[in-house]
Amino acid sequence: MPAALEVFRQDGSLGAAADLDFALAMLDAVRRGELGPALRIYRPRPTVALGQRDAKLPGFTAAQAASRRHGFEPLVRRAGGRAAAYHEGCLVLDHVEPDASALAGSRRRFEDFGELLADAFRKAGLTAGVGEIPGEYCPGEFTVFGEAPDGGRIKLAGTAQRVIAGGWLFSSVLVVDNAAPLRRVLTDCYAELGLDWDPRTAGAARDLAPSLDLAQVQDAVLAAYAGYAPLVDGDFSGLVGRVTRH
Repeated sequence: MPAALEVFRQDGSLGAAADLDFALAMLDAVRRGELGPALRIYRPRPTVALGQRDAKLPGFTAAQAASRRHGFEPLVRRAGGRAAAYHEGCLVLDHVEPDASALAGSRRRFEDFGELLADAFRKAGLTAGVGEIPGEYCPGEFTVFGEAPDGGRIKLAGTAQRVIAGGWLFSSVLVVDNAAPLRRVLTDCYAELGLDWDPRTAGAARDLAPSLDLAQVQDAVLAAYAGYAPLVDGDFSGLVGRVTRH
């Protein structure tokens, strides 16, 4: 557990590609010893983050074009997984820490932070848990799901990480509001990529609790993180200077 976790609230998107690159710049600052444990929170622009395996499929170019038709910028992320979509109705969390045994702790981080995010959704009033949903987009063992009154499950958050010598980046996307555009763009992208999925598994927290908003979910996330480490408010403009001066 870190002594303290510096929290940076990014008020506006830097741009779809720049937001992804900034997370990697944070990790590089950790490598240089210029940034300690830090959590960045922001609302992204409409983006389809394709995986490295997606980029090798015959339908990749068509999937990119489908993303653009829906108003989403297609990008290839360095972390694993399949295509995932997000927009302004989502919260992105980029969590970095220095860690001498970063590689050895990879699975444990998926387990621990998956449960932390599920706890955040529970704090927000949802029935939530961790586990793969059959037919979900960007499938993973540690998907954070919400449970509907009929027992059905929808994907509320996906997680990914990047590990380097001496540190790690753990990124999470929480879907809070307006899931319909995500379903539409993913339906067309997955069709072009030749991948099967069930659009009913894509949803948002507000599908299960209509009174929820982004601020409430962010507060719940920070309350959950407070059980992980003491939180210290950081200045995002100062963070930009720290990670981009090299």
